[in-house]
Amino acid sequence: MIGALKIIWKFAGPEKKNINQSIALGFLFAVFHMFQAAAIYYVILDLTGGKHDIDTAWKVLLILLASIAGRGIMNYFTQLKQTHAGYFMAANKRIFIGNKLKSVPMGYFNEANLGEITGVATTVLEDVETTAPMVLVNILGGLINSAVFVLMVLVFDWRIGSMVLLGILLYLMATSRMEKKSRSIVPKRQEAAARLVGAVLEQIQGMSIIKAFNLTGKGDQKLRDALEDSRRSNLEIETLFTPYNIVQEMILHIFSVMIMMSAVLFYLHGSMGPADALMSIVLSFMVFGQIESAGSGMAILRVAGSSIEHANQIDAIPQMDLEGRNIKPQDHSIDFSHVSFSYDKKEILHDISVGIPDRTTTAVIGPSGSGKTTMCSLIARFWDTDRGVIKIGGIDIRDYTLESLMDQISMVFQNVYLFADTIENNIKFGKPEASHEEVVKAAKKACCHDFIIKLPQGYDTVIGEGGNSLSGGEKQRISIARAMLKDAPIIIFDEATANVDPENEDRLQKAMEELTRNKTILMIAHRLKTVRNADQILVLNQGSIVQRGNHEDLIQRKGYYADFIQGRQKAAGWKLKAED
Repeated sequence: MIGALKIIWKFAGPEKKNINQSIALGFLFAVFHMFQAAAIYYVILDLTGGKHDIDTAWKVLLILLASIAGRGIMNYFTQLKQTHAGYFMAANKRIFIGNKLKSVPMGYFNEANLGEITGVATTVLEDVETTAPMVLVNILGGLINSAVFVLMVLVFDWRIGSMVLLGILLYLMATSRMEKKSRSIVPKRQEAAARLVGAVLEQIQGMSIIKAFNLTGKGDQKLRDALEDSRRSNLEIETLFTPYNIVQEMILHIFSVMIMMSAVLFYLHGSMGPADALMSIVLSFMVFGQIESAGSGMAILRVAGSSIEHANQIDAIPQMDLEGRNIKPQDHSIDFSHVSFSYDKKEILHDISVGIPDRTTTAVIGPSGSGKTTMCSLIARFWDTDRGVIKIGGIDIRDYTLESLMDQISMVFQNVYLFADTIENNIKFGKPEASHEEVVKAAKKACCHDFIIKLPQGYDTVIGEGGNSLSGGEKQRISIARAMLKDAPIIIFDEATANVDPENEDRLQKAMEELTRNKTILMIAHRLKTVRNADQILVLNQGSIVQRGNHEDLIQRKGYYADFIQGRQKAAGWKLKAED
């Protein structure tokens, strides 16, 4: 139990202050609760003493009003402090996870890990925010208040106090036994909950495939298994807790009855006066309230501790070394020196050595799987190389801080992702401080201003997650506007015009030429007019550079590039011929 409490206390971080205040306020709540016992004792003394004074009634009324008001105020502020601690404990961890993921290799983000991260950030941390502060406050506050109550009863009558103390100790023994038994089951519940979130996420993301292949109700076995695991793990916990809960209640009820019977016997034998006997009977209904509060916290202590341990597993995610310097290079040349890289054990790039001079355009072509996108991604440190060095401005990219490295680079991906936010904020993503006028200017250059102003709220229109309310071409142009607004000295295009309609392609091409003037450009391209104007062309095949040069040079040689150009020219002249 102590170990689990330490885990929660350490996780609380800056919120320890609110938890401490909540415990202190909870103690004051218990003090005001004791006022009720004092008022009742006052009445009993008055009645058994034969007095029937109106002053006694007024005094008792004032004591009870003070008790009610005090408990109400203390409970209000206790709940505020406790709720604040819970939400901010979880929020701080979510922010930590978000910041950590910025420096995690992209290879980490496979489906399994995405489901795990999503499960931790939602279900697991939701358990933390709703249970962890309550556990600490209930257990620590309940134990403190119970100890005070026991001392008060011991002073009142040591025999009754001894029975109260024995009942509390037996109750705590049963609770401790339950907490130890739960250690092997609760982690399984957390893992099952995280798997369930991942399975639901995968099912939703793949719904179009499920419907396309008419697998509705058939292709969801993984989700059904996850649901069954979650049901079974939750049922195991309830099955474990229920007998112990019954034992706990029986202990407290038995000792309550024992206190009442003892009070009666003590009175009959003349060792206790009628007022004290009646008060002992009243106390039997009140004295175990605080320990029950502590016990309810102990019942879910392992759940809270296990949730925190599960969330802390994110700390062990492999992280790239980002202890760099804030660098602004004098030029923006890019140099690969003997670079090799593998996904797991499959080598994607092999011994790549090439220089991309400052303020030039380099086109990268090659068959699918040749390593084009990987080569571009390594420049932005989406992954770190297995061997070799990549330099920008003659400086190893690992010497840059992540922020200063990304300040040098704008990227336009073929598969565009837009956030569930306004169009203006999506364009401003790379430059949050940009003005509305700058956003409009970039949108016009990217040929997306016209369709934006036709939307219901124009630039303030909120688009769906992933940009699913826009066409592919519209999303592509917004992503290009985003890159234009950032205006970084190095621009990486991954088939940037792939989803742009023909009537806008020429205008967009001119805008991109304006954007890329006096910048270092690396583009993955398959369109002839994009490739032929590059200062140099790199032909990748099976992870190696097999050809390098400009268009005029490479077209004269036999090889992949000449075949590529010939194939493109044939495709451009291909027509449907009507039969006679």
